[in-house]
Amino acid sequence: MIQYALKCAEGHRFDSWFQSAAAFDKLATAGMVSCAQCGSSQVEKAIMAPRVRPGRKAVSQVGEAEPRGTASAKTSPQAPATSAASRPPAAVAPGAGALSTPSGELEAAVAELRRKVESNSDYVGKDFASEARAMHLGETPERAIHGEAKPEEAKALIEEGVPVLPLPFLPNRKTN
Repeated sequence: MIQYALKCAEGHRFDSWFQSAAAFDKLATAGMVSCAQCGSSQVEKAIMAPRVRPGRKAVSQVGEAEPRGTASAKTSPQAPATSAASRPPAAVAPGAGALSTPSGELEAAVAELRRKVESNSDYVGKDFASEARAMHLGETPERAIHGEAKPEEAKALIEEGVPVLPLPFLPNRKTN
């Protein structure tokens, strides 16, 4: 097993485990590795610090391991002194840690919002702008809808006075 630090095209960073380097390459080429935050399948390896244990000779007189290869006290704002790979793993409750379960209050709130939106409105996909405009003009009966729109389409709807709101999640897409 190998752990990689990954980043998506939107700049989100996350870690994931793979059976081997070849397994990562195969899955990434097939578009089966996706960002946990935005769902983007444009994922690449990010720079990461290797996990290296100090040798036996690298022990101070007190009996503690000497710091080798650590960051200096002067770090740039872009480069934190510690990486996710060098931090000890957080304690995880039994059964917790699955990527499909929300890990915090914000994620739980977004998951609840998603559930309510999906259960109380119709998904119209990429036809969202035309459907919203038709309802606003009275051409079709009003109903709650959600879907996808390009930024310029959403801006045009807002300028026309059509009440629209961006959602903090992407539509569900089958990834495998």
